[in-house]
Order: sequence, then structure tokens, then C-alpha cells
Amino acid sequence: MEKTFSLRKLFNDIHLWLGIASGLVLFVVCLSGTIYTFHTEIEELADPEKYAVTVAAHAQPLSPDVLIQQLEQQSGGKVTAITIPEDKSRAYLFSVKKAGEERGAGYYVNPYTGSITGNQQGPVSEFFVTVMKLHRWLLIEGDVGKIIVGAATIIFVFIILTGLVMWFPVKLKNWKQGFKVKTSGNWKRTNHDLHNTLGFYSSILLLIMALTGLCWSFEWYKDGLSKVMGAEVFKGRKEKPLPSSPPAPGAVALSAADFLQKANTLLPYDGDTKLALAADSASSVVVSKNRTGFFALAASDKVQLDQYSGVPLKVDIFAEKPLNEQIVALIKPLHLGDVYGTFSKILYFIACLIATSLPVTGTLIWINKLRKKSKKKTIGRMKSQMA
Repeated sequence: MEKTFSLRKLFNDIHLWLGIASGLVLFVVCLSGTIYTFHTEIEELADPEKYAVTVAAHAQPLSPDVLIQQLEQQSGGKVTAITIPEDKSRAYLFSVKKAGEERGAGYYVNPYTGSITGNQQGPVSEFFVTVMKLHRWLLIEGDVGKIIVGAATIIFVFIILTGLVMWFPVKLKNWKQGFKVKTSGNWKRTNHDLHNTLGFYSSILLLIMALTGLCWSFEWYKDGLSKVMGAEVFKGRKEKPLPSSPPAPGAVALSAADFLQKANTLLPYDGDTKLALAADSASSVVVSKNRTGFFALAASDKVQLDQYSGVPLKVDIFAEKPLNEQIVALIKPLHLGDVYGTFSKILYFIACLIATSLPVTGTLIWINKLRKKSKKKTIGRMKSQMA
């Protein structure tokens, strides 16, 4: 019994001191993560005219080629990609790059009129960019902020694991106590239960967030995870489109409408579609498509098409990939919480909110214990003086 107690005390001490060491950083990271969870929805609520369009009865969207031509004339740049939402009442998103620019700009366009409804910049979007920077590197430029957040995240993993050990009751007959918060007791008991019980309920999601989040903090972790999983993490960032076959003399690329039609034949389901146009005369066209909905999996099917013939050069169906490749491909949505659409976002938001409260409730528990020890010492001294 003494051995079990000592082991439990060890986990308790590890949990306590790691929490004290990283509490402030984890509070900031978890709070910013909570705020960022529904950033897309908040941006759309703040500026609905940018994202939603009015659709007249029997109205049909203009051809994507017409929209491209109009936008290139208005913006003075070249359209590199189009995102076409499944919802007919939403604006299309066009990526436009001007000469000399490293990064392009995003424009929202009414597909029925061709008018620009807005761009991706704005006060709300800039606010969430700041929140993201706070979450990833505490607004500290360079590698220092990333290392601090990464170190705190590693500590968080150990806090979660030791917390799970501490959650298990010493006496098995008391196992039900760990599943509920006792509100009828004093505030100290309620605070303890909030920390213990809510921490348990959110532990699995928080562990997933922490283990996936480390991919952005440390290259060695990302590379190590790639080796363990047998598939490269963030492989899509490096992938370039396959080359198209050499064109015949005088051959011209197919239209955007042709590419979309061919892609829809290969991916015959409704969903959001992104068409990435060929970067040069030798590249292929890439069409990505993903399902939408409350429970929709955040996974895309991808088709690469020869820009002159439309022949499919490669077809990537997510469901046909090996499990390890599927998991690695979902690292980002697993971290952000949109892996299963709005459903998982709600769960992640609640888990992040709980994680934000844990450093607070944990600190209160620690302070109460210090006061209790101090009180015992004072009573002990008084008894020894009286003796």
C-alpha cells in the first residue's frame, strides 16, 4: 500500500510542478486556440455581404472562364485558382497573383454577376491572424516563441498523462466520483471536481491537439512522426503538379469549365471544389474536392489533369489511401478541430475552453494546499509551545 501511495504522490508532484512551470503559457495558448476555433464562422457573421450572394429564381452562375476574364481585367493580375462552394448562395473565392508578388490575394466574387464582393483582408481576419500568431509563437518573432510554445506543449502532454493517473480513485468503490462535479460542497471541493472531472472528459481531445500541434513547433518531431507513421507530414506543401504531356504545335489549354466537367466525372458527388490552374505551359491542372456538412470529414479527393487533353494523370481518392496516410493527411484538421466539420469543432471548442480553465483551477488547488500545510504547521508550533 505504501508503494502505491508513493507512486501516486510522485505523479501528483510531477503534475503539480509541471503545471506551475507551464501554466501561464498554456493558458495563453489554450485561450487563443479556443478563440480561433470558430474563426471562419465569426468572419462570415461579421461581414456576410462578402461571402453570401442573392440568387434570383432560375439564375445560373456565369461560366468560370467568363469570371476569370472579368476578374483579371478588374484586378490587373492572373487568376491561379478558384474555389467553388457547393452552396449556390455563396461567393466564389479566386486567388489572384500580380507580377512581382510572392503571394497572391484572395477575392470573393458573385458568380451570377461577376462583381467583386470583397477580399480576404479585413479587421476581423487581421484579428484572427494575430490570434493565430499568439497561439503558435506568442507573438515572439523567430524561433524563440515556437520553442517556448513547443516546450509548454510537451509539458502539457505529461500533465495530461499524469492527470489521467491521478484521476483514478485510490479506492475502486469511489470510481463514480470522478465522473461528476459535486456542486453541493464548498467551493474548494467544487473547484477540485471541475479540475479533475472536466480534465478527464477533455483529456483525449487535448492529447490529440498537443501531439499534432508539436508538428508546427519542432522539425525533429515532424520528421520523427513521419518516420513512425510511414508517411510524410505536410507532404502536400512540397508536392508540385505533374507535368502535362508535350503539346502538339498550336495546341491550347482547355477551359476551366472543361476541367471542372472532367473532374466531376471522376469525382461524381456534391462538394466544395478547388481548381488550381496550371502554373506554366508544362504543368498539369489540379482539382480538389471535399464533401460538406455538419459531420463531413475534412479530407479532399484530388485529380490531376493534362492541361491540353484533360486526360487524368493521377487520381487520389482519400478513402482508398492506407490508414497511416489518411491519419497523416488529417494532421491539420485534427489539430484545428474541423476534422469532422462543425460537429468536431463544437467538441474542440468545449475541450479548449476546459483546457483554458485548468491552469486556473489547478493553481487554486495548489494555493489551498499551501494554506492547509501552513495552517497545520502553525497549529503544530502552537501545540509544541503549549507543551
